[in-house]
Amino acid sequence: MKASALSLLFIAQLAADVDSFGIKSLFTRNTQLRATNDESDKKRVVVIGNGMVGQRFMENLIDLDTDKKCTISTFCEEPRAAYNRVKLTSYFETRDPSALSMTSEFDNDGRTPWYEENNVELLLNDKVVSVDTKSKTVTGASGKTIDYDVAVFATGSFPFVPPIPGKQRPGVFVYRTIEDLEAMLAYVKENNVKSAAVIGGGLLGLEAAKAVADMKVESHIIEFAPILMCRQIDQGGHDALVGKIEEMGLKVHCGARTESFVGENGSTDMEDMSPVSALRFSNEGWDDLDVQMVVVSAGIKPRDELARDTDIVVGERGGIVVDEQLKTSVDGTYAIGEIALYNNFIYGLIAPGYDMAGVCSKIVAQEQLGYDLGLEETPAFTGADLSTKLKLLGCDVASFGENQPPPDDADVSDLVWNDPIGGIYRKLIFNKAGTRLRGGILVGDASDYSKLHKLAVQGGELPENPAMLLAPTSARGDVEEEELSDDPSTQICSCNDVTRGDIADTIKELGVDGASLAEVKICSKAGTGCGGCEPDVKTILKQELEKMGGSLSNHLCEHFAYSRPELMALVRTDADPASVDSFEKILHKHGHGDGCEICKPAIGSILASTYNGIILDDGRDALQDTNDRSLANMQRGGTYSVVPRVPGGEITPEQLIQMGETAKKYNLYSKITGAQRIDFFGASKYQLPDIWEELGSVGLESGHAYGKALRTVKSCVGSTWCRFGVQDSVGFAIRVENRYKGVRSPHKTKSAVSGCVRECAEAQGKDFGMIATENGYNLYVGGNGGVNPVHAQLLATDIDEDTVLKYLDRYLMYYILTADRLERTAPWQAKLPSGKNGGGPIEHLKEVIIEDSLGICEELDTRMQYLVDTYHDEWAEVYNDPARRAKFKQFVNTDEVQTREETIEFIDQRGQVRPTDWVPDGQPQTNWKPDTTDVFSRSEKSWVSVGKTSDFAPNVGSAILYGDTQLAVFNNAQRGEWYCTQNMCPHKQAFVLSQGIIGGTADGIAKVACPLHKKQFDLADGKQLDGDLSLITFAVKIEGDEVMVELPAQIEVDAILGTKGLRVGSSCSELDISGTDLEKEILNGVRNTTSTVV
Repeated sequence: MKASALSLLFIAQLAADVDSFGIKSLFTRNTQLRATNDESDKKRVVVIGNGMVGQRFMENLIDLDTDKKCTISTFCEEPRAAYNRVKLTSYFETRDPSALSMTSEFDNDGRTPWYEENNVELLLNDKVVSVDTKSKTVTGASGKTIDYDVAVFATGSFPFVPPIPGKQRPGVFVYRTIEDLEAMLAYVKENNVKSAAVIGGGLLGLEAAKAVADMKVESHIIEFAPILMCRQIDQGGHDALVGKIEEMGLKVHCGARTESFVGENGSTDMEDMSPVSALRFSNEGWDDLDVQMVVVSAGIKPRDELARDTDIVVGERGGIVVDEQLKTSVDGTYAIGEIALYNNFIYGLIAPGYDMAGVCSKIVAQEQLGYDLGLEETPAFTGADLSTKLKLLGCDVASFGENQPPPDDADVSDLVWNDPIGGIYRKLIFNKAGTRLRGGILVGDASDYSKLHKLAVQGGELPENPAMLLAPTSARGDVEEEELSDDPSTQICSCNDVTRGDIADTIKELGVDGASLAEVKICSKAGTGCGGCEPDVKTILKQELEKMGGSLSNHLCEHFAYSRPELMALVRTDADPASVDSFEKILHKHGHGDGCEICKPAIGSILASTYNGIILDDGRDALQDTNDRSLANMQRGGTYSVVPRVPGGEITPEQLIQMGETAKKYNLYSKITGAQRIDFFGASKYQLPDIWEELGSVGLESGHAYGKALRTVKSCVGSTWCRFGVQDSVGFAIRVENRYKGVRSPHKTKSAVSGCVRECAEAQGKDFGMIATENGYNLYVGGNGGVNPVHAQLLATDIDEDTVLKYLDRYLMYYILTADRLERTAPWQAKLPSGKNGGGPIEHLKEVIIEDSLGICEELDTRMQYLVDTYHDEWAEVYNDPARRAKFKQFVNTDEVQTREETIEFIDQRGQVRPTDWVPDGQPQTNWKPDTTDVFSRSEKSWVSVGKTSDFAPNVGSAILYGDTQLAVFNNAQRGEWYCTQNMCPHKQAFVLSQGIIGGTADGIAKVACPLHKKQFDLADGKQLDGDLSLITFAVKIEGDEVMVELPAQIEVDAILGTKGLRVGSSCSELDISGTDLEKEILNGVRNTTSTVV
């Protein structure tokens, strides 16, 4: 407000109590937002690198920073946040990056909720290009520059590539990231690679060799040294390990002197770009090794290039020099992990990196943030135990303590167990007197590693005959498996130094209901490093839960003690289908409580897959997640996108024209999707039926882009146009899409039909895909692209269209009946049992679908045909029915509307419009809070009728308009209760809460889940159940058939909750209401009041 308006207001205060009108809140709201963004008194910590060690440092510092004295920014040059690089080879088990995430599942942008929840600024795809230690700034490749008080180098290392001629060739890769693996996979597929060489026989080299083997490529391990893993094992261990490796079909070449990578054209220089075709050696008598791919994993080099451009001291052979507190030579800068050079040594294992992160976070908390941590000694990193236990290529390999004492060490006595038949080698190193275990090497059987490691590192009494420790547990006869120690001090996770007692305490804190394996790992950190201890963590969890009277749970949620497949089985096999044809009936029969945002959509899907009724009828709209309830996808700012179905990608000019006219009429942002459809963004919910009707006039139907259902069947043009096509892929794609459109499933499904083996439609990257042959089609199942790409597997070959559909009916219905909630076909398929004679899950599917081994094909056929026969276009069902159409009215109590531009600013984007960007959490226009918990406590209120009870659908929220303010009224018919809150979710100031799913917690709290980010709010008092935000609530009562809400005057409510004041814009300047009607109303209200200032 400008000065003139402020003067008037101050004069008016002489005659009125401004607070009684809530006017103070109008102005303190923006002041408060600026205060939350005023971080001048906070230290800025910038973490350069978002790998495992950098992530651990941030987690530790956040735990220590209890008073929020710092803000953290982290640069991450990769396309996704921190993930477990140590377990990179396990990526092939799922092709799911989220399975490697250090925090939780990645979203489509590669982020996880952890960063937002902890107010960490994550700068993805932004490599740091410079650090200025004089001005204390860090600059990323994006151009973004951030000032820092503390800079932590956690850039790690990059693979060392020896200067071998030919290293520049296509087909030569390094092994370090998920993108490296994906690039290798693509190269293998595109170039029909049959054989590959891995340069390096250390830990990373053997991991890379397994990755190559997992690609179904012959793998050659090329090692310069005379033995593998020369830092960890000796000749005996090498012999045992090689025996195990070669049993798996891999080839080992030690003592190899690689001279060059030879190109297909025979060249061996450093410039030619002919693809690699062979390795040439300088060893006398060695022939060229024919390979079509090379993976270099010959060690690491610290990524210290940033520091070299500063005055930070760097080691002669690389690495940032640090002291015991991980401080560099420049104040305010630290280095941790593989970049840190301590005592002239680079630690390349994760456990020392985590130790560094722990020490560094404590030092920063004490010296930079001013915390008194109550420590008796200054935290220090003085080196690390380099003991390690891994499973390499299926073989246990472990070393601990002093596993290779120097030759001149006289206080050494060795005991060796060498079983070449069993592939087991064990070497224990004692002192000369046999009273102390100094170290050891274990290959083939390391099941007692924890016990031996503890004896070597921590000391302990040895048996009278130390040789009793030598035999592997598998050879001891009376011991089948070593028991996990009950000693609370037993170290379980060496990466994070977590004991059994730590894990047990975590389980007790989480309780029977909260202690899942995932939660225990997150809270205790056990199992989040190399993953080798995960089986022990699971064993402890099972044992501790049993002590507490519980067990490992697969329950859908707190309201149902069943998994989704179990609940589906109960519904589909019930002798009385009428007793399980609604959520309320299923809840009454098999669950308890009110339900929630997890079980309601899951059961809504089960009902749709079983009975296929219109999802908005008979109260089923209350079960649907936001998108299904609106039959459109909610986007940023609360608007929706519209995606018509275009079967097989075939579209007429008339349909294209109508799409263009509709998009122009409603000013919708238009974009062609990656699946041969057109997406229209920016529609308000009240506009959707009109838009659908216009599109329907030319035969366009719902594309179900909002549903867990079939999205698209992509196609190439096939034999109708393409000179290579052998079948009509477009015609078949249309037939497939029209058959399965609208079929609800546990997750979305996608398909494609390629007209020849050139695979232009990418059918092998879909949930199910068909590739044409001269004799019909090859059918592939269980693939998917997107965030977690998985290659589909071949189910049947050379089958005709009818047979394809028969097998697909069965496959999809088998998936619908047995998959978990929100489980794609790829992970579901991977969890299926193997075939009777081996061959993995795909053989099991062949037996079930083709051979009818379970005797269920008739049921699968019948159920799918029912869904096909009962298909309905959900959009048409709305715009052709006034009652359903009324569900899309913006406000229950008025025909007035608030346009999208009134709730969020729309900006120009290359000739179209889109909503302005959301700002990061903690900035103005996020995490909105009133200045008091009961902002209207002193306001005079009255009961206002907002509509008839019949206007408010049961068990959902509905929006009402009060002046300029949107409110949400919730008719919780299941409880017989009514609630009213602001409609704006305070997290991102989006007017969407009425679209959220309502439910209840285990302890009886009625709640609503925001549809945008699932934040949970208590409907009674407005408090956030999973955070510190809150809603303003209003009392509701029913008089006859009138719904009455107790409200202050409109002017007061608008001052706090009015849409004009809360509209999200690209500028966060102070609200200026000078000269507006709102200013006049406020001032008139103040002048006319009879209150006096106290």
